[in-house]
Amino acid sequence: MSEQHELELRRLSSDDWPLWRELRLAALAEAPYAFGSTLADWQGPGDHEERWRSRLEIPGALDLVAVLDGTPVAMATGVPADEDPSAAELISMWVAPAARGRGVGDRLIAEIARWAADEGYRTLKLAVMPHNDAAIALYRRNGFADTDELGDLLDDGTIRELVLAQAL
Repeated sequence: MSEQHELELRRLSSDDWPLWRELRLAALAEAPYAFGSTLADWQGPGDHEERWRSRLEIPGALDLVAVLDGTPVAMATGVPADEDPSAAELISMWVAPAARGRGVGDRLIAEIARWAADEGYRTLKLAVMPHNDAAIALYRRNGFADTDELGDLLDDGTIRELVLAQAL
């Protein structure tokens, strides 16, 4: 008999910045290989309420936190794509190790895709580190495919992020 878990997705406002901060710092500490930002970028002088609030005030964005059995375990954001008015972008996605393999990532992706379609976007894009095999597998399982777009150049200057997209 399989255990049933209660999974809730919560839409955040800038007043929820302490929760976003907690998850974002956990994500950067646990999976530094997965993000363009570093833990150091968001600690010390970078760790202040105004910055966290402004991150949750991106115009037109959807910020979600997944709560599994009462514990916040994951996060994801949908934002309008800067370079393409017909596309939205999935950013800042992370699922805590203890919650992986339970469909949390799938639910977050589905909700961001639903939001993007409801907002009239035709494409949902994302950038992922090319060596993050687990994330790439999750995205491909959810209908994302390779694009011919060049992702951001990474620190060593020789590797680029992989840009994936799905039609909505």
